[in-house]
Amino acid sequence: MLLPIFIALALSPARATEIYRAEMADGTLRFTDSPSHSGYELFMSLKDIPTRTKVSTRTYPLLDTFDPQILSSAQRHGVSPALVKAVMLAESGMNPNAKSYAGAMGLMQLMPGTADYLGVADPWDPVDSIDGGTRYLAQMLETFDGDVRLALAAYNAGPGNVKKFNGVPPFRQTQDYVEKVTDLFRLFRDARPVAVVRASTAGPQP
Repeated sequence: MLLPIFIALALSPARATEIYRAEMADGTLRFTDSPSHSGYELFMSLKDIPTRTKVSTRTYPLLDTFDPQILSSAQRHGVSPALVKAVMLAESGMNPNAKSYAGAMGLMQLMPGTADYLGVADPWDPVDSIDGGTRYLAQMLETFDGDVRLALAAYNAGPGNVKKFNGVPPFRQTQDYVEKVTDLFRLFRDARPVAVVRASTAGPQP
């Protein structure tokens, strides 16, 4: 049995945060940080997701800046504000100008196609980004019957991969993302709440 040949395409400079993989018709694998078609899937991410011990306004000066917008969108879409904040911190470090080499934009790191699908007018605008990302989280929670871990995996690697593997995909980065963001969710829900959370938006318990 012949093993597939691995071909690493030229990647952008070291700041690239996502690497995607696609299997060609001849069995070779191609890797890139700028996927050119939908056949690529997330292979790994170099995104540094903070652990709860590093969560502070000293490390992240804008950590609590967007809490009013988070609460508003969370209540509008029926998602826990703690979950929204956890995803936002993991995705952008609370930087509204964050952009990945794959093209993800803003606080919630929405891809252009996702932003268009959600009807987000300006992915760089904090209010638009938070509302769009929260709405997408709500859709993922509904798709996966309120399972926070599967919703997070879908946010990170796409709902198609979650359905394909019938659970959290076996991508090390996605598994790490799910574990760390789940812990951040618990931090913002229990120890460092966004604000007084209404029971109706308390969300599922991981």
